[in-house]
Amino acid sequence: MESNEKKKILILCTGNSCRSQMAEGFARKVGWQVFSAGTNPEIKVSPFAVYVMQEMKIDISHHTPKSVDQYLSDDFYLVATVCDNARDTCPIFTGSCAHQIHHGFEDPAYATGNDKQITEVYRKVRNEIQVWVNAISKYYLNDK
Repeated sequence: MESNEKKKILILCTGNSCRSQMAEGFARKVGWQVFSAGTNPEIKVSPFAVYVMQEMKIDISHHTPKSVDQYLSDDFYLVATVCDNARDTCPIFTGSCAHQIHHGFEDPAYATGNDKQITEVYRKVRNEIQVWVNAISKYYLNDK
């Protein structure tokens, strides 16, 4: 891999509307060539996810949920699942993948209460995802 070529990461979730979209936003910011997808994609990205990422000055409003099926023959340096369901139902990739990792995050889509309470759950998960993306980036982006 050329030194100026970004490493490719695929971040998988079930709906590709919250956790994987937030992770994609953080991963792009730190230097990955990043894609996200879902094993059962939703219709649109959660407005709560868009809002809490905007608080971090990261715009994911243009993102759309995608199916993992469109990436099955692609080559990735890293495939990361961010929910247990995606890990358990992840399809077989025919492309190459140097590393596969998993970290299960709470699904903020199941948050209940008023908008303020739901937003707090999204912020909590967002902050956990940011710490995780920074940690994996320190390890994998510096791996030559």
